[in-house]
Amino acid sequence: METKRQPDREVFSRNHRSTPVVLGLLLLLGAIVSLSLGRYGVPAVQVVRILLSRVVPLHKTWTDVMETVVVNIRLPRIVLACLVGCALSATGASYQAVFQNPMASPDILSASAGAAFGAALAILSGFSTFGITIMAFLFSILAVGLVIVVSRFAPGLKVMNLILAGIMMGSLLSAGTSYIKLVADPSNQLPAITYWMMGSLSGAKARDVAFITIPLTIGVIPLILLRWQVTVLTVGDEEARTMGINPHRLRTVVILSSTLLTAASVSVSGMIGWVGLVIPHLSRRIVGSAFQILLPVSMLNGALFLLVVDNVSRNLLEVEIPIGILTAFIGAPFFIHLIMKGEKAV
Repeated sequence: METKRQPDREVFSRNHRSTPVVLGLLLLLGAIVSLSLGRYGVPAVQVVRILLSRVVPLHKTWTDVMETVVVNIRLPRIVLACLVGCALSATGASYQAVFQNPMASPDILSASAGAAFGAALAILSGFSTFGITIMAFLFSILAVGLVIVVSRFAPGLKVMNLILAGIMMGSLLSAGTSYIKLVADPSNQLPAITYWMMGSLSGAKARDVAFITIPLTIGVIPLILLRWQVTVLTVGDEEARTMGINPHRLRTVVILSSTLLTAASVSVSGMIGWVGLVIPHLSRRIVGSAFQILLPVSMLNGALFLLVVDNVSRNLLEVEIPIGILTAFIGAPFFIHLIMKGEKAV
């Protein structure tokens, strides 16, 4: 069996080793450019000097306003955009692999619907901004937990049960969110709920970055460690068993890890669709379906994509456009293009 896996490693090493490096450099360059863009322009050279001054002492050639804008306002938002894009893309790639379904996305198990219900309930109850984030995160985890419990007790194929339970739970939570919107104060609470569900990184703070760092780290480490086993699982459960892999256990670990990624992302950004569906397909076009390379490339592509979309969101018009609207405008036509080009299933 080892002779089967070794050529895959050789192909990965020979053909795709430079891809994550190139994407990482593009992401770094994109972040620097993003820090310089905005209503108050800051030259890219000064951005680099401001960031380096946090590590090594430099002669100050920038104003205090420049430093405040770059460090306290733009940097947390840009880091958050990269983390959310990275997490949603990793989740989408993982779900598409373990469910062997190219249409799987981060909200397939109702994590996003749970977060929306939790956020709406928190806004209705008058919670603070951070309290809304906590409630969205907890209800997202709870929703997926209930989906897993329901699927365990249902007869038939476990994978199909998960998907059906996710659809059921998502519908139920969407109804609950609609009821909350119905009884919410139309002057203050209803607009806040509606805006949160559109998805936005406006007002991002270092606290938000710190909040999602731990669940993102806990969620992504198992995916990285198990990337070779997930590649085998995409071939089929029988093939995985012959390789000594327990498909049920592996699928459970991937789902739990992906749930953490989705819950953490949606809780701080609101509903941002299409990233977890489109970016893995784009990455698959670049490096193929082998999960061991698809995962890091999807993560980097997702971070770069959401970074670019967020720049458009905050710079295109005088009024900031909710980022969830832009990802839908960009993602839907692009996905149609992939379908028309004959995108292959996982």
